[in-house]
Amino acid sequence: MTHSSHLDPSGALSSLPLKLRVNRYRNRGKYDYQTVNTILDQTPILHVSFAPSPTDGDDSPPFPVILPMVGCTSSYPDTALPDKSDSRILYLHGSATSRLIRLAPPSHSNDESPNSGIPVCVAATQLDGIVLALTPHHHSCNYRSAVVFGHAHLVADPAERLHALQLVTNTLVPSRWENTRYPNVTELNSTGILRVEIASASAKIRTGSTGEDRGDLKDEGLRRSVWSGVVPAHIEFGEPVAAPTDLSGEVPGYLEGWIRGRNEEGERYAREAAVASTK
Repeated sequence: MTHSSHLDPSGALSSLPLKLRVNRYRNRGKYDYQTVNTILDQTPILHVSFAPSPTDGDDSPPFPVILPMVGCTSSYPDTALPDKSDSRILYLHGSATSRLIRLAPPSHSNDESPNSGIPVCVAATQLDGIVLALTPHHHSCNYRSAVVFGHAHLVADPAERLHALQLVTNTLVPSRWENTRYPNVTELNSTGILRVEIASASAKIRTGSTGEDRGDLKDEGLRRSVWSGVVPAHIEFGEPVAAPTDLSGEVPGYLEGWIRGRNEEGERYAREAAVASTK
């Protein structure tokens, strides 16, 4: 990146402004790249918020806009890095005609000011369990969430656009890009890629069982009559359903392996989170 980020690879708060830090249950806050990027890359749908443009007209609704989009982190142009744990870039994939894509200024050089882009906030959340306490007041959820602030530019460089398209595709389903037809010119031109330079970010993670009221814990009658605990939750990818036009036959091994691995990983994490120390 061409500017300093408030996100500290060491995990320290560094210069993160007070208003951007996790304030409630501060022990759940994380500020390192690896934690934030992992949550972003493992969340299939990201939610992107931005302010409407003043040039949209007086009849345009004044409300903030939030859009569901797919995306992933990247270390471009340092694509030779062994992993993306230190990535400062977030790519977002969308239609070239969408409102956000049209609002974002094009990026022509890595030397331009990152603050010249459209300000955005990107949120990712994964539900890992529903925490049921003795009283609704202490109900909660186990979760992993990340919030990213940055400025978005429309990627104009053909090489970077192609890199981003391949990366977004393979982040959603590994090896999918290599096992499909290469996009044609029309398809490439109809797709927009936003490059978000991450200015600051944080993650918040809750694990563990219930946190009960002390008085309730002394009430054995209540504890015997009300079930309390955690219902683990994770995304369960089902058996693939072939398209009516499919002639390939069996489901490819790379897809079956990914589904099995993600399901096992999601179930394992959710169950481990349910019995972990409460944070």
